[in-house]
Amino acid sequence: MKKQIRTVLLYLAALFLAVTILAPMLWLFLMSVSSSTDLARIPLRWIPPHLDFSRYASLLTLQAGQPGALFLHALANSLLVACGATVISLLLAIPAAFSFSRYPGRDGWLYGSLAIYMVPPVAFVLPLYFILEQISLLNTHLGLILVYCSMILPFLTWMLKNQFDSLPLDIEQAARLDGLRFWQVLLRITLPLAKPALGASAMFGWLLAWDEFFYALLFTNNIDAQTLPVTIAGFTAGRATDDGLIAAVGILAAVPPLFIALWLQKTLVSGLTSGGSKG
Repeated sequence: MKKQIRTVLLYLAALFLAVTILAPMLWLFLMSVSSSTDLARIPLRWIPPHLDFSRYASLLTLQAGQPGALFLHALANSLLVACGATVISLLLAIPAAFSFSRYPGRDGWLYGSLAIYMVPPVAFVLPLYFILEQISLLNTHLGLILVYCSMILPFLTWMLKNQFDSLPLDIEQAARLDGLRFWQVLLRITLPLAKPALGASAMFGWLLAWDEFFYALLFTNNIDAQTLPVTIAGFTAGRATDDGLIAAVGILAAVPPLFIALWLQKTLVSGLTSGGSKG
């Protein structure tokens, strides 16, 4: 009896969690397909009598004068910057985390980088702005990628270092005895075993870059390199704000992270089933 009650409570908790996550997204979608009259109606009409997808059509077209001209350009900027910053940070974090894990005595550097990561971003605005200005990288994709790497790299290094600490050392030691070098052990032995951690780290790093607003607002001044969070904020700057349009932008902006999560989920599952050691 106690087991059945525990199972029921577990399913109820999972249902409650799913509702709290999906309900705001459902309401955002209903807003995006409701007319401005329905959104301003008192009392509020929760279910619109007619679904209006014209906002999505305007956001997915490059026709001049349509919001899609800004949205699609900002979407491409965000994808380029987030993917570029994540790939570069991951390539640097992997050897750094492996070094911290396998060669003790360097924890001071690790804690120092983590302490810098915890400093409020506003403290780095002036130095970063000055550096980007001196090397002519303001309002460029590369400038944002470098700034985001400074934010993502300590986070990924810490995550991967903890994962490398949990991996068995006997496999690596046996590989070293067989003549493998440092990089060969890392690429052939350690990384396949750490594949789930690599997927999770890449996902969190990508989301950090995708959602970042503060640096993108300060270091970009036009659509050439402006990312999606800044562009979404720009849609609310006018006197007459179309709440349905902003809701549609929010739905479309959530699509790339959803596909990234589904793609990396396969990586996590395959990594969990492929790694292992025999005792």
